[in-house]
Amino acid sequence: MRLRERTAAVALLCTVIAAPAQADVKAGVDAWTAGDFAAAVQEWTGPAAQGDPDAQFNLAQAYRLGRGVEADLGRAEALYAQAAASGHIRAADQYGLLLFQTGQRDKAMPYIEVAAGRGEPRAQYLLGIAHFNGDLAAKDWPRAYALLTLANAAGMPQAAGALAQMDEHIPLEQRQQAQPLAASLKAEADATRARKLAAVDLALGIPAPVAAQPPIEKPKPVTVAKAETPAAPVPVVRTSPPPRAAPPKVETATKGPWKVQLGAFGVPGNSERLWSRISSRGEIAGRERIERKAGNLTILLAGGYASKQEASAACASLKRSGQECLVTR
Repeated sequence: MRLRERTAAVALLCTVIAAPAQADVKAGVDAWTAGDFAAAVQEWTGPAAQGDPDAQFNLAQAYRLGRGVEADLGRAEALYAQAAASGHIRAADQYGLLLFQTGQRDKAMPYIEVAAGRGEPRAQYLLGIAHFNGDLAAKDWPRAYALLTLANAAGMPQAAGALAQMDEHIPLEQRQQAQPLAASLKAEADATRARKLAAVDLALGIPAPVAAQPPIEKPKPVTVAKAETPAAPVPVVRTSPPPRAAPPKVETATKGPWKVQLGAFGVPGNSERLWSRISSRGEIAGRERIERKAGNLTILLAGGYASKQEASAACASLKRSGQECLVTR
C-alpha cells in the first residue's frame, strides 16, 4: 500500500515575501503589498543580480506565481537556488518544494529533510509520506505518522487524508509510539528554527524580517491515493465527513473492569467508523463504547468484560478476523 502526495497543491500553499532592510528591496515589498507586482519586480531585479538573497527570493516568488512577470518555474528555481546558497532559509525551503513538485525528488529530499527539521509543515507532510512508502526515505511508520500528525496540527489540508489512510494500515503500537515522537520532533524543530533565525539576524545585523503576505492561492482539495502495488494506485477521494455519532458514554465499568482496546486514531472520525463497522459482532455487541484521549490520538475501547479471560477470548476472536486489539483494564 502506498500513499501518493499532492505535490502541486503542497508547493503552492505558501506565498511569503521577505522584507529586508535594503531600500530597493523594501520598496519592492511595499509595491507587492499594494498589488503593483510589476513595480515590485522592477525594484528587485537589480539587487537580485547583485546577489541580494532577499531580492532573489522575492523575485523567485514572482516568477513562480507569474505576478508582474510571465510565470517561469525554471527562472524561479534558479533564483531560489541562489538565495538558498546564501543561507536564505525560506528560499531553501521553497527550493526543495519546487524541486519535488517538478519531479526532481532525489535532489529535493535533502532540502525537504532540513525544512521538516525546522517544523515546515509542507516538508513534514512530504517526508512523512516518504517514510511511509519507504521510497525516498527509509521506511519508518512511527516517524511517518508523527510527521503527518505535526503537519495536520499545523493545518496542512492534505495531512488529514493521509492520516486517515495510515490509520487503516499502521499497527496500533506504532501509532502510539508516534505520539511521544511527534512531541520530541516538535520541540527539536522549535529549537532548530530559533537557532537558525537568530544566526541569520546576527549575520545580517538587522532585526528579524517582517513578512508581508499577498493573497494566498486557495489550495487544491487533497486526494491521497492508495494501491496494493506501486504500479497501480487507486485514487481515494474524500467526500464530506459522515454525520458524527452520538458522544461515547462516560467511562464506567457496568459489567466488569476489563476492556478490549480496538484502535488508536489520529482522525477522531475513524474511531466512529470502526465502531459502526464492528459493534454488532458477537465479541462486541452490547458492550460499552469508551473513548480516551492520549495526546492527539483517540483510543477506542469496548468495556464491561467480567474477567481477563473473557476479554482475551473476545480479542483473540477479533484478531482471527483481522481486527487488531489489546486487552486492558
